[in-house]
Amino acid sequence: MRSRGDDVVDLLVIGGGTAGMVGARTAAGLGARVLLVERDRTGGDCLWTGCVPSKALLAAADAAASARAAGRFGVDVGGITIDFGRVRKHLQAAIETIRPVDSVEALQAAGVAVEVADAVLTGSDSATVGGRTVRFRHALLATGAAPVLPPIDGLADADPLTSETVWDDLTELPARLAVLGGGPIGCELGQAFARLGSAVTVVDAADRLLPGETEEASGLVTAALRRDGVTVRTGAGVTAVRDGALQLADGAAVPFDRLLVAVGRRARTERLGCAAAGVEVADDGTVVVDGGLRTTNPRIWAAGDLTGHPQFTHTAGVHGSLAAGNALLGLRRTVDPVVPRVTYTSPEVASVGVPPGQGHSVRRVGHGHVDRAVAEGVTEGSTTLVLDRRRRIVGAAVVGPRAGEVLGELTLAVRKRMTTTDVAGTTHAYPTYSSAAWDAAVDDVRSRLAGPVVRRVLRAVVRLRAQRSAR
Repeated sequence: MRSRGDDVVDLLVIGGGTAGMVGARTAAGLGARVLLVERDRTGGDCLWTGCVPSKALLAAADAAASARAAGRFGVDVGGITIDFGRVRKHLQAAIETIRPVDSVEALQAAGVAVEVADAVLTGSDSATVGGRTVRFRHALLATGAAPVLPPIDGLADADPLTSETVWDDLTELPARLAVLGGGPIGCELGQAFARLGSAVTVVDAADRLLPGETEEASGLVTAALRRDGVTVRTGAGVTAVRDGALQLADGAAVPFDRLLVAVGRRARTERLGCAAAGVEVADDGTVVVDGGLRTTNPRIWAAGDLTGHPQFTHTAGVHGSLAAGNALLGLRRTVDPVVPRVTYTSPEVASVGVPPGQGHSVRRVGHGHVDRAVAEGVTEGSTTLVLDRRRRIVGAAVVGPRAGEVLGELTLAVRKRMTTTDVAGTTHAYPTYSSAAWDAAVDDVRSRLAGPVVRRVLRAVVRLRAQRSAR
């Protein structure tokens, strides 16, 4: 028998990561009765095992690298030592500083009811929460994703670390660290541990690191990792893990003291009860959603890493809010296809929209022409604008210091279909790394003004005005 109306929540949120928390807060702000269920701890991967600890680690590694390189500025620093215990305390301090914002208490203060329990869908409008039945008018699935271990012989027996476990399980800096995976996570953590003093080898079967980025970006990051002491082995897959070493397809072996696996993530949907609720799940484990993040059950939405959308914290937050609003207000908003991404290596790699080399024209400014980069002695890298026929910015790629910060303006430009004239006509502060985007836009405008037809017209206007002023 159906429960009374006052026993039904307006929105059941399963998962207390970024997507779930933002969705729950959005719904509560609309006056809805919201129940968020999280089986472990609110804050999700970003707070506990992702963005926060990894960027805190990168900050420590950057400090070590900067100290070693200070001599190029005439600043000699000697006796650099790494206390990994104190580095770990720095990571934990960063987590503890941010944790209250994502806490159960903060959610409750925002009007969200929170339960720490397992939640399983049992029907089109019901779920079990900690063993009791909860009915909902709408639900938001936000259980995220988890690192995967590929089916490599001997891998599971090697006590491998992942992006989830490395923060708690790695209590000492390993003398030799093998990193399986040359994507963003593998490159970021591999470079960081090398800068802190580990002998790091990054292994990937792909032909190059960061295969989803431009060849220039991949090449610059690879060179930077090697300068930091990382051995890069690409183009050779791992066939087995045996005797404390990765066995490669080309016959080589990579010995290690600890192994970090960073080859991808899989949506956490296996124990969610999707089949019982009529929620379709794709072969890769992701929940099938439409453009508005609605699943095949019209009462249920999904947001965050368990969908097929890019697995970024910023995407999860925006999508969580969008899904909650659509569910409760009956809106039909769709996800924004313009999604920026940043890999926080040194140099940083940032991109958005259409990549260079897909039939569009490009305007590229090498950072050797950026005065801020020259002043800081970091001129490797570039800023590239991808333009359509109407000179609208449809994509951008930035490689260099603060690339992620520069990308904000360019993401807005892509989303608002701005032209190079729009950017060129906006005064930018000098000297900054963002002036490279300005310079690229100015170069494009000047090239059009230098065309034969436009040049003749402009000269005619100048002559006409000169004749009038002479009268």
